[in-house]
Formats: sequence, structure tokens, C-alpha cells
Amino acid sequence: MDATTQPASDRTIENRTFDEISIGDSASITHTVTQQDIDLFAIVSGDVNPAHMDPAYAQTDIFHKVVAHGMLGAGLISGVLGTKLPGPGTIYLGQDLQFLHPVGIGDTITAIVTVTEKRPAKADLLLDCRCINQNSQEVIKGTAHVRAPTEKVCRPRVELPDIRLSRHERFHALMARATQHEPLTTAVAYPCDANALGAAVEAAHAGLIRPILIGPKAEILAVAAAEGLDISPFRIDDVPNSGLAAEAAVKLVQTGKAALLMKGSLHTDELLRAVLAPGSHLRTGRRLSHVYLMDVPSYPRPLLVTDAAVNIAPNLDQKRDIIQNAIDLAHGMGIETPRVALLSAVETINPKLPSTIDAAALCKMAQRGQITGGLIDGPLAFDNAVSPAAAAEKGIVSEVAGRADILVVPDLEAGNMLAKQLTFLGGADAAGVVLGARVPIILTSRADAERTRMASCAVATLLARKRVEGT
Repeated sequence: MDATTQPASDRTIENRTFDEISIGDSASITHTVTQQDIDLFAIVSGDVNPAHMDPAYAQTDIFHKVVAHGMLGAGLISGVLGTKLPGPGTIYLGQDLQFLHPVGIGDTITAIVTVTEKRPAKADLLLDCRCINQNSQEVIKGTAHVRAPTEKVCRPRVELPDIRLSRHERFHALMARATQHEPLTTAVAYPCDANALGAAVEAAHAGLIRPILIGPKAEILAVAAAEGLDISPFRIDDVPNSGLAAEAAVKLVQTGKAALLMKGSLHTDELLRAVLAPGSHLRTGRRLSHVYLMDVPSYPRPLLVTDAAVNIAPNLDQKRDIIQNAIDLAHGMGIETPRVALLSAVETINPKLPSTIDAAALCKMAQRGQITGGLIDGPLAFDNAVSPAAAAEKGIVSEVAGRADILVVPDLEAGNMLAKQLTFLGGADAAGVVLGARVPIILTSRADAERTRMASCAVATLLARKRVEGT
């Protein structure tokens, strides 16, 4: 009896013992090759050969044959043997495969195994193995040698894990845009630890900024020596402490000698105090606020989260500025009409939840033209803001629900937790900037990955250039 004709349960997996198998029995599995298959193969094997990972280099038979050997030869055929014929309990003893035709992303491959010989002494089987593509071309042929189970096994079928990988395409695109022009002179306030100084050096080497290092020179040089950082190309302004370093950095921006301001190892409050000082001339009519631009692997578009670092418990007027700052950033990143979701715990207005009252008022303010450039809706719970299915389940009819570009949180605690969950549990890339001043302010944290630091600098340089160009 052909194994492919046996009734199969979606909930169980059952083997066929050596005695139940006849010569000529066969089984198959079909799979369409995806980029994620290749990424997973590279992760498991540690093989980051450009023939796998670089699309420009991969248009060769070398790439196709490596994919076929690594993923199909030892993957699909093994899958048939381990789950269908003979099934659970099979011991794979050997294989001899030939690769006949290239296999690429998008190809649908069917792996077929057929029993050709039974060896009762040890319950061994020889099987003919073939893989054919969607055009009925044979891409692999060969044989497999297995030891079949002698005892019946019927077990609950184990669900495959839901795996999401990020190739950081948006990060690479962001970096490519930001490095098309000359680096911007950037005042780096008090880069006196390894993380702060390293971030400035990394950004300079990436071609994003031209740093001016402001702080106690001896301390900066000592950090550079300890970390093996070459800072000889960079100007150092010798300033004795963090407060004066913040003031000096702001002065460089105020006088046009620097186009960007970057936080070093001083506290954020200390830097922003210098920015907001009456004589700094960096204030605008807008409240300062922090925005994370995030690339979440499971979300189909960039996601902005605000405010997660500056405003602790913003009132209604402050939230208006926070929203407008985020909309302006979205415009700068090419999102023409961003969808803004005002987050709360629920999607209905509840007088006991002040965030829902604020959300309702902010929506009305947008209708009256007090907030411009985006579509605004709220209150929305997080799931309703980012999941079309969750929004539909709640019966929410909205241009924003399920498709948000900007998430506005009720307070800093919620924003900080949300952003860090997306980064550390959701695998998101993040870029953080402070807006509302005359220049973007780059904030970095000791916990930031290199991509985060680079992305923050890239976003700030793009915004600064747009402001200079007046677009």
C-alpha cells in the first residue's frame, strides 16, 4: 500500500514498522523555498558565505546547489523519512545524492522516497530519493539507507515553532540614505565612558557624523586608550565637567559650528537643561519629546513610539506637541500621512482612565486643526492599534486601528516598557531622537546595540538635512 494513500491525522504522527513496509511503498513532502529557509540554514550551520546571504552574489549555480544540498538534501528527504516513511523511530544511516538542477527562492520542491530494498537482518531499508520542482524537473536524485522501527509509534504531532527573522532591511536602507551625503558636524557632550565614546567613533566611521568631543580631555583620551579607540582625527574641546560640557555643546550648535547634538555619558536631564536654558536659542514653540523609530520583524511597516524618555506624565497640551513631533518625524522618514494610535488599556472612553479622556480630546483637537499631518484615533488598546484581526474582533471601524504608524503612550513608564519589550523580546531595531528643538538631539543608552546607536545617528542626520533643505 502506498504510504501517501493512508489517512493521516492532523493531530498525530504514526510510523510504519519494518514488517508493515513493502518494496514500492513511497511517501512525499512538498515545500516552497523562502528567504527565511536560507537564513535559518545559515544560522544553524554558521555558514554566512555570500553565496547564501548576498542576493547580488547569489545568482549563480553555486548558490542554488548549496541551498539544495544543505536544506533539501538533508532536510526535505530527512523530513519524509522521519515523519512518513518509515516515520518516528527511523535511524538515518547514510545517503548518496546528486544535484541535477538549480534550486532558488520561490521554487516548490517535492521530495519523494520509494522503498527499493528490505534487509531483514537489521530491519534496514534502501530507498530511492528524488526531488522535483514545480516544473517537474528532477533537481536531486539518489539513495538513502535507514534502519526502520520495529515497534509501532503513534504520538501527538508537535507543532512547528513560529520563527520570525529580521534581515534588518529597513536599517540598511536607512543607513544607505543617511550616508549619501557628507557627514554632519556633531557636538558630543561628555563622551567619558566606553559606550558614549564608542558610539561617536562608530558613527564617524560609518560616515554619519564628524564628532567634536566635549569634556575633560585627559578622561576622554584615557577611555579611548583603554578601549583601543582611535580618536586622533577628532577635535576635542577640553571642558572640566558634564554641566559645562553640555553648555559648550549647545553653544557650538547655537553658533552654527555643529549641526547636531549628541548625548554622551552625562544624564539626559543635564543635557536637556542646557538645551532649554534661556540663552541657548535652541528652543522652539514646541515641547521637547523623544521618539523611537522601530523596525519590528513581525510588523509590516516602521513603527514610531513616543514618548519613552523625556516627558514623565504629559498633560493634554504636552501630548499635542508629542504627537506633532512624531508626525513630523514620520514625514521626514517618508510616511506621507502617518496613522497615529493613542494608546490606553481599552478602546472605549472611561472617566476612570484619564488616558482615554485625553485620547478623545486629542482626536477632537486634530479635527479642529490643532494637530496636523496625520490620521489620529483613540483610545486604542495596543492589540487594536497594531492587529487588524484584533480590531475587527472588537468591531472597531477606523483608518488607524490595526495599521498604526505611530503609537502615543499615556506616560513615560508605559512608553519605556513598550519600547524595550519590542527591542529585547520582539527583536526590533530602534532609533531614538529628541525632537522639538532647533536641531535633532541624538540619545544613546548603555544598553543600546550598535545598530541602535547607528540608526539613531542616521535618523538625526536625515532630519537635520531636511530642515536645512526646507523640505
